[in-house]
Amino acid sequence: MNKKLSLKWYCFSTGCLPAVVVVGFALFLLAGCEQFPGDEDFYEIEIAPGKLRQIETLDLEKADTEENDRPDVNQTPPKHLEFTLEQCRALTLENNLDLKVQLISPAIAAEKVSEEEAKFEAAFFTNISYTKTDTPVSTILAGSQVDYASTDFGVQVPLRTGGTLTFDIADRRVKTNAEFSAFSEALNPEYSSDLSISISQPLLRNAGNRTNTHAIRIAEYERQIADAKTKLEVIRVIAAADRVYWRLYAARRELDVRKQEYDLAKKQLEQAQRFVASGERAQVEIIRAEAGVAQRLEAIIIADNSLRERERELKRVLNKAGLEMQTPTVLIPATEPDPILYELPTQQLVAAAVENRMEMLELELQIAEDISTMDYMHNQALPLVTLDYTYNINGLGATRSDSYDLLSDKRFEDHRFGLQLLVPLGNEAAKSRLRQAFYQRRQRLATRKNRSALIEIEVLNAIDKFQANWQRILASRQNAILAGRLFKAEKRQFELGLRTSTDVLDAQTKFADAQRAEILALAEYQIALVDLAYATGTLLGAAKVQWAPIVPVSGIK
Repeated sequence: MNKKLSLKWYCFSTGCLPAVVVVGFALFLLAGCEQFPGDEDFYEIEIAPGKLRQIETLDLEKADTEENDRPDVNQTPPKHLEFTLEQCRALTLENNLDLKVQLISPAIAAEKVSEEEAKFEAAFFTNISYTKTDTPVSTILAGSQVDYASTDFGVQVPLRTGGTLTFDIADRRVKTNAEFSAFSEALNPEYSSDLSISISQPLLRNAGNRTNTHAIRIAEYERQIADAKTKLEVIRVIAAADRVYWRLYAARRELDVRKQEYDLAKKQLEQAQRFVASGERAQVEIIRAEAGVAQRLEAIIIADNSLRERERELKRVLNKAGLEMQTPTVLIPATEPDPILYELPTQQLVAAAVENRMEMLELELQIAEDISTMDYMHNQALPLVTLDYTYNINGLGATRSDSYDLLSDKRFEDHRFGLQLLVPLGNEAAKSRLRQAFYQRRQRLATRKNRSALIEIEVLNAIDKFQANWQRILASRQNAILAGRLFKAEKRQFELGLRTSTDVLDAQTKFADAQRAEILALAEYQIALVDLAYATGTLLGAAKVQWAPIVPVSGIK
């Protein structure tokens, strides 16, 4: 209510300023106002001291250990999900939490570019003032009471050359109780107006388009660095999904081998029981066979636990709705390993890695930032020389209309020139910043050589790992074939009474270990291919991966 009364009184006292001033002032007040979404409102959170200082205990209940309550390790879970490696990649790209976090970074970096570009937006300004004074004076000609009202509004335009262009219009009203001589044509109240155009341009420091767009250039480099980091994160996450996929494949195949070993041990026990029942073997053969069955059961439990860990790890990577880590769904890899010996040109792969790795691209962009920073700091070390020019048209009259008529006639014009000079004595601060930029660039160059060497050794190690795993496949396959033959031979010797159950079970264990080694070799071979592709900054597969940044809905126009 007080604000409305003050506004009415002000308009009455000043004779109602032009409507354009009021409209402009309203636009100024409304400029930049924005409604934020409800979930961004300010909030507070209070945490009880006991939550931070008291450590809770883990209460566990004793489990029932009766035999009939033990879970059957061979029981098949009720739900299964069979999927290929390509489907695993697609789900990872769609749902992975690490990617969802990283994919927002390019949007943030792009907004920083927009923020820097907005520094050259024009700005509307206004100043409105009213003064009423009653001051004792020594002569009645000066007048003791003065009513003074002024309005000033305009537009300020920052230039990419470093200068500032200003358009300004001022309106003033002065009323006094001064007594003038009978021969003077007194203007009471007196209305005056001014229209001015001014420019302020630095000539050395802060001058030039390149200097004033330095922040935009840095923000654009940072945006590209954010894109490079995001691409690297996409490659990393997909490569990690591939590795987990093949480890899950190996864990599932290992569990199958352990189950097969368990079944063979049970058959050995049954055969030993038949021989003992017929009197062909001693009772100790049954004990040996039963011990072997118990050992195989423990191996199944360990393999099953390892499989659950791999499944849980892959579920975390996939992050698919309805396939959370606590779900009992069994994941079954459908893609089989395809061991193929490839010809690996070392020099070409190293060159491709240096060319494709996002770490190298990020470093190149940082070096570009350093060069721009050196150029900017060199400019900041120059003296500050500023040229000012103002062109002004004056208007005066007994009414506001008369004042603006005189203003439009352009009979009274002013020209003002100014030159300002500021030279720091010593200028050590600017020189120190310039040296820092120079040292930073030299450090980046040294880092580039070091990173190139690290990439080279990473590619060479990946090539050696690939070739070694190929040899592992050949060796483990031959070992598995021979171990299978040995197991069959020991089994026949047992049937002839020349070997014990322990000998058969030992041969069976060696056969299972050889099968397990072959499975691991196949999985490690596929992982070696993934590591080689990752070392060169690429991905395996024929399908190309193209990512797009996530732009959250902010509700801000």
